[in-house]
Amino acid sequence: MTTTITAPGIPLDPTPIAVSGHGTPGRKAVISRDDIIQAALKLVGPHRSVSTLSLREVAREAGIAPNSFYRQFRDMDELAVALIDLAGRSLRRIIGEARHRATANRSVVRSSVEAFMEQLRADDKLLHILLREGAVGSPAFKAAVERELTFFEDELRVDLIRLAQANGTGLVEPGLTAKAITRLVFAMGATAMDLPPEKDAEFTAQLEVMVRMIVVGTQTLAADTPPPAA
Repeated sequence: MTTTITAPGIPLDPTPIAVSGHGTPGRKAVISRDDIIQAALKLVGPHRSVSTLSLREVAREAGIAPNSFYRQFRDMDELAVALIDLAGRSLRRIIGEARHRATANRSVVRSSVEAFMEQLRADDKLLHILLREGAVGSPAFKAAVERELTFFEDELRVDLIRLAQANGTGLVEPGLTAKAITRLVFAMGATAMDLPPEKDAEFTAQLEVMVRMIVVGTQTLAADTPPPAA
């Protein structure tokens, strides 16, 4: 990532601000954090990491002067972490909704995997950010991705317990089960980014089987584990 120097003494303000310089061709009169975030999203993709973006490149895409960037973000690292947080929140909401629409174990697994793959091919490229920055980003970016993965695991753990109780199935180490599923799906997702879209159906079917192996494994372990002594 291009090294940048923050502008000391300029307060950060999430609200849109007016940009000085009337009549500058191609530049917006008002900018917001979302303008800059959306500009950065247009530049990243399966083969372009957030860490490779420069401040001037993002400012040009947003239609603002480079100095105006500092009104919303301290530096490019803060923008990258904001993108990672946005990606995590968006994906958790979409996959969480897919899980809650399902009732049986099979439909839960399938709907969740399909929602993940749909986001992999979505135009907003948010999932690409999580997958790329977790592998090639700076230590700060990797820490931000790790935080998002932990959020995924916590929410999945709650849903696994809910489903086990609803279906009368056993569940061993729900936290570890949620972690195994989350790490598997994201590792496989990084591979799927480089596959042609026509391979998605086959890949989705394979990933569903892998996740179901983990689910069946924890149920089998629960059945084989003797109840605690009274």
